[in-house]
Amino acid sequence: MFYYVLKYVLLGPLLRLLFRPRIEGLDHVPSSGAAIIAGNHLSFSDHFLMPAILKRRVTFLAKAEYFTGPGIKGRLTAAFFRSIGQIPVDRSGKEAGQAAIREGLGVLGKDELLGIYPEGTRSHDGRLYKGKVGVAVMALRAQAPVVPCAMIGTFEAQPPGRKIPRIHPVTIRFGAPLDFSRYAGMENQKAVLRAITDEIMYAILTLSEQEYVDRYAAVVKSEEEQASGRPERARNFPRIPLS
Repeated sequence: MFYYVLKYVLLGPLLRLLFRPRIEGLDHVPSSGAAIIAGNHLSFSDHFLMPAILKRRVTFLAKAEYFTGPGIKGRLTAAFFRSIGQIPVDRSGKEAGQAAIREGLGVLGKDELLGIYPEGTRSHDGRLYKGKVGVAVMALRAQAPVVPCAMIGTFEAQPPGRKIPRIHPVTIRFGAPLDFSRYAGMENQKAVLRAITDEIMYAILTLSEQEYVDRYAAVVKSEEEQASGRPERARNFPRIPLS
């Protein structure tokens, strides 16, 4: 219930008023049935702006740390994410990728929309990075179409590290659904999963017109922070492990 209150009464109208996002290709999002919305991830604002303009509810996988923080702030944060239906995923250990996939398949199994950022973390420099193959596994196992989505302008509005977004033009662009039924039953073949993921990332790239880097964002970010002598910051949600 709080999800819809937030969407239609509280946060949604405010976001649409402030950013006046330009929406393109909204008709590409299926009106019913399971589907994956796979997008680039430039800003903390992404996972609020996109749901605000979709008629259907979309569920994202959230890092478990958002649900286990200490003190009053931690409890409020956990209550907020639970109330809007986001799913905690433990990203530690060897089973992290499988846990994320199980949770995502649970959403798709209820014929709902699942939101995924295949890069696994926010882009720290505005470029588009290599996608992780968890999205391909879920698309094949759930036999669900993948709708590519590009968030444009959110990096300028709220880049990593900026708590309060600035007013900046934003475009949310959806592409035609990608059907991978031709690969049915091949979700255990690494080459197939990589091919599917790369096709998804190319569709996102075409929509966003970002510069592409064929490396994982988390690896590049870690290398740059180590080179500069700064400690690595915590990763941002939602991440889909299983590289």
